[in-house]
Amino acid sequence: MSKILTTSFERTLDQLVAGAVAGQSFEAWTFDDRNSRSAAERRLAEKGITARIRSAYKPLLYTFLEEVDLRGVEAIEIRYPVHPDAPRNRFRLEAYPLAALVGDAKIDFVEREDGEFFYDVRLTKTTGVKTLKVLAPNRVHVDIVGETNVSPTGWYRAAGDDQGERLETDYEALFAASITAVAEQDWGSEEPYFEELNIRVAHPAEDEPLAVGDEVVSLREALHEDFYFSLLEFFQKKSGRPLGDRGLKPGQIVPEIVKSQGEVSVAIEVRPLSTLFLDGEEQDLETAREPLAFAQVARLLGEVDGAAFAAHSRSGRQVSARYVAGRDVPVMISGGQHPNETTGIVGALRAADRLRQMPEAHFTISPLENPDGYAIHQRLRVDNPRHMHHAARYTALGDDLEYRTPENAGAHLNEKEIRFKAQEISGAELHVNLHGYPSHEWTRPLSGYVPRGFGMWTLPKGFFLIMRHHASWEDQAEALLDRVTRHLGAIPGLLDYNNRQIALYEIHAGETGFRIINGFPCLSSIDDRHTVPMTLITEYPDETIYGDAFIAGHTAQMETVLSAYAAWQEILPARQAAAASV
Repeated sequence: MSKILTTSFERTLDQLVAGAVAGQSFEAWTFDDRNSRSAAERRLAEKGITARIRSAYKPLLYTFLEEVDLRGVEAIEIRYPVHPDAPRNRFRLEAYPLAALVGDAKIDFVEREDGEFFYDVRLTKTTGVKTLKVLAPNRVHVDIVGETNVSPTGWYRAAGDDQGERLETDYEALFAASITAVAEQDWGSEEPYFEELNIRVAHPAEDEPLAVGDEVVSLREALHEDFYFSLLEFFQKKSGRPLGDRGLKPGQIVPEIVKSQGEVSVAIEVRPLSTLFLDGEEQDLETAREPLAFAQVARLLGEVDGAAFAAHSRSGRQVSARYVAGRDVPVMISGGQHPNETTGIVGALRAADRLRQMPEAHFTISPLENPDGYAIHQRLRVDNPRHMHHAARYTALGDDLEYRTPENAGAHLNEKEIRFKAQEISGAELHVNLHGYPSHEWTRPLSGYVPRGFGMWTLPKGFFLIMRHHASWEDQAEALLDRVTRHLGAIPGLLDYNNRQIALYEIHAGETGFRIINGFPCLSSIDDRHTVPMTLITEYPDETIYGDAFIAGHTAQMETVLSAYAAWQEILPARQAAAASV
């Protein structure tokens, strides 16, 4: 192991308490959970100091949670800032999911063009109107890759001072010191630069679930996301690639953000790749309430009769698949490209279990394409089972295997080989690729708040479908989307679930930009990157869900596969017949 940084930071709340003098009054904004901030206020009160310590993260939301009395409120108008260096809806997004927490009160968000960092709130009650001004401390800064960000920051305002000043918090200082330490290392010039780059942070913030779906406010989860994607961006720039390039192969970046009892610290080191999988209890496949253990995935795949074929990951883990040959039109089925998107893995196995019982079934099944990412996800869930863990999204090479090709892979085709083998062995012209996305808000608070390059994914918006097709296959793409969405619409509760999430999304983010087909948001576009002419991608909001919600998710995934398979048995022969008649 090679150590890069080991250091700790005095907690900002402790600094505020220690530095305050009896008789003082002040307000402060820090990156701390509600209980910690309240405890610091009590300690200050015992010293004769009047203080109000607010959340620097999502300050409007916490003003409503902690300070606003909603009794009798009939309407809420929120005028939010628009800043030239941030997305127009940035501060509207930061208020999420407030609209679902105000009962029957009508809520409206209105842009305010002056760019000043505060919200104007107007509460209309049965007894009159109340207004308040909610400070949203932010700073405009240039990050490690030269991008200008508008990011939440700590703030301190003494009594009588209308403005106040920036307070660099422990949360911000830890992140800045860590990114700088990594950036100052000599990483050489050849990818991958390391096997595992491990960033272990101890931070005392408690997660706070909200009474809306799977929503939770988690400073530690946000720190994971900021570390992971900021470091990806640093290595993208170092490699000469554009920001967001998914072909970069830096190695496996693993932020482990664990709950401490009060300590704020970080240890960064380079480690060898792990080759272990964690054990887990067997679950009934039909009613699995959480992600399956790797051993069970392997066992269930082994029960699918057919020809076995395989590839291997960077760590040497096996990527296993089966080919079931029959008289039907063939279909490729895959899951686990991004293995923190867990319902697709179970849904693929459930679909394969049903298809293999059909006498003429013809398909390939590779339910877990990225075993190295899955191992990271298992490992990180031990400490934080309800976090998104995007460190598990990509492979141990650090790339998205979707964007790995024989031309850019060099000696590292690895996992991607499973798809080429599946198409070669089956001749399939439809690939059903099962995915998911965050089931609660995804943020990067120290890098502009909205995840750069992933803005459309920051809030859940129901179960939706993406179709990528070759230019001459548009009619078949439209027919497949129509058939599949009509089938999904018959699943009890799924359309209502979609409608609730879409309605909340539109209040806080604006229009989805999707076409609605039979009640389901869909995106369809020409894409010639794939050798398979038709690729149907599912997107279920599944990252972090468990229990009944997890069952509903993998059921929707399974039903998508089965309906697409059935529809394809008619759609492709019709295309072939039309071509033969010309």
